[in-house]
Amino acid sequence: MSSVHAIFITAMSLYFVFWSDLYSDQYNGGPITFRSSPLSTFALGVSVGYFLSDLGMIFWLYPALGGLEYVVHHTLSAIAVGYSMYTGEGQLYTFMVLISELTTPEINLRWYLDTAGLKKSSAYLINGVVIFFAWMVARILLFVYMFYHVYLHYHMVIEMHPMGFLLVFTVPSVLGAMNLMWFGKIIKGMMKTLAKRQ
Repeated sequence: MSSVHAIFITAMSLYFVFWSDLYSDQYNGGPITFRSSPLSTFALGVSVGYFLSDLGMIFWLYPALGGLEYVVHHTLSAIAVGYSMYTGEGQLYTFMVLISELTTPEINLRWYLDTAGLKKSSAYLINGVVIFFAWMVARILLFVYMFYHVYLHYHMVIEMHPMGFLLVFTVPSVLGAMNLMWFGKIIKGMMKTLAKRQ
């Protein structure tokens, strides 16, 4: 379920952030922080449904599917995505953060390879390298870009409802800190795997 959601929302997010005119500065549709469409709202609705159902599974099987960090991640994600879907505010920044779901299929594949006893295989190593680069781009560099975009469009961000304004800064900051923490673990794991190979 998480890989299907990740592929769907990554494709939708990439479309809205980089190819759609909806959030373009050249589009004359008012402040970008208040722009939405039926398709963008639908995509966010799918994401809210995923985060809530996955959060339910995490609670049901706690802590087998993840500890407190997964509860925090999914709770913040569901609140921010739900707010953006319901109000139409800050959808561009929500999609920028959701591009980070690009890393989910690789993380899931890592688990499958490990479970299948293929931890010493070339596929496991290649997947680990892909995770490293995908994580760096989608969960580190893209977050920097998002905050830079917020800085450039602060005059529009400040017009948002206080709750939306708070979510634009708080949720990506917390998720970004978690991404850096997890990236440190990815680097350690990759170094350990590469050292074993030599």
